[in-house]
Amino acid sequence: MDADFDVAPVAAPAPRPLFVNWIAEGARTLLLMRPRWSLVRATPGAIACLVILDIGVGIGLSRLYIDGPASFHWRAGLTGWASFVLAAWACYAVRPRATSSQQPLLAPDAAHLLTMVVAQSLCFAIGWGCASLLMMRAGVMESVKPWAYWAVWLLPALWITLAQLLLIIRAGERELPGRVQAVYALALATALTYYFSPNAQYWHAPQPDEAAEQEPIRFTQDVVELQGQLMDEKLEALKPQRPGIADMYTLTFAPYEGEEVFRRESRMVSEVMAKRFDAAGRGLQLLNHREHLEDMPWATPLNMQRAIMGIADTMDKQEDVLLIHLTSHGAKGGELASSFWPFDAESITPAELRKWLDEAGIKHRVISISACYAGSWIGPLANDDTLVMTAADADHTSYGCGRKSALTFFGRAMFDEQLRNTTLSFEQAHAAARKIIAQREKEAGKDDGYSNPQIKVGSRIRPYLEKLSAQLAAVQGEAAR
Repeated sequence: MDADFDVAPVAAPAPRPLFVNWIAEGARTLLLMRPRWSLVRATPGAIACLVILDIGVGIGLSRLYIDGPASFHWRAGLTGWASFVLAAWACYAVRPRATSSQQPLLAPDAAHLLTMVVAQSLCFAIGWGCASLLMMRAGVMESVKPWAYWAVWLLPALWITLAQLLLIIRAGERELPGRVQAVYALALATALTYYFSPNAQYWHAPQPDEAAEQEPIRFTQDVVELQGQLMDEKLEALKPQRPGIADMYTLTFAPYEGEEVFRRESRMVSEVMAKRFDAAGRGLQLLNHREHLEDMPWATPLNMQRAIMGIADTMDKQEDVLLIHLTSHGAKGGELASSFWPFDAESITPAELRKWLDEAGIKHRVISISACYAGSWIGPLANDDTLVMTAADADHTSYGCGRKSALTFFGRAMFDEQLRNTTLSFEQAHAAARKIIAQREKEAGKDDGYSNPQIKVGSRIRPYLEKLSAQLAAVQGEAAR
């Protein structure tokens, strides 16, 4: 007996939201697979949704990179739009207009292709952002070699560029001019993205110390006028030269206010010379620092010139020795960085320093330059009565001048270790410091070449300094007994 049964129709699976299909196909293209164009439609809402998600991922991951409180910088959202325009140019270069072609591998039009590029970028941001966050939390990047560190950040950039280029070439027209334009546009878009990435961070950890240092210094009329009086007082307080004794006078110059390491090094060199070279009371420090506006002469060219002339009036210019130590950032061509904002602080040049010393008539000179590319100072300053030593040659950077550095590598090895504890010979100290600095730069991962500290010793200053060292050693030996 037959019976009639009502068979309920099988419900069709619910369609996925359009943006989910875009993300799924974007992930396929990120893995170098072909997109399925039949599953997506390019609409203004779809591309807006993907762009908003991309920005949201950037904001969220940027916040997770920072433990504790952080401030939101909305201006980071203004970066990256040039790369988006270049990506759109690449898409329209290979697919400039809608087509009625039924080829399933080609993008229906440029709008579809651009939307797929945005979806691909969103998938990359999610995947690479999470991976880099995990590596940061696990401390992976702290133990890798410098070349591996750069590889970790460079390879993902190359991968997303390759994935975008492959997507556009596969899904676009085959004409060569359009492809060439697309390659140039994508390469430039990638370069811009990574160039502006340091400024594209939405969240920043608070830096109270740095913020305080960046507050403008108040240069009142009283403070500025005090400089002339202060320089006169410092020069008048210098101990006089002693007839028949080769006295050491010292002058340190630290013109970069923004780095604490230069103040520490300036003070340390003065202390070492005072203790080891019997220069106590015969030293002068020129320093740009917000905490010493009213008690120390500033490190300016005019004050350097006045200091040299004043010391020359006190010392025996034919018998005594003047040591000058300059410490700051440096650039090629003998540029010594000077910063005292908002005061317009000019810097000195090797030629100016040589001119002032010649005009003052100071014969015996020891000049030390602790800065990047400091080797360019040797030529203008060297003569038979001068010893010039530098933290680097003319083509390399020195090391240890960052905010967290106690002393520069050169200042630490040369003065704080060798001259303070081991020897009274500048040549011996420099030779030993070179080896120490080479080892420390290697351990620190310096990847732009050995700084290669230099020294040039004049034919007449060498025997004079050897005599001075013997004199000091004898006095210190007597004191020790």
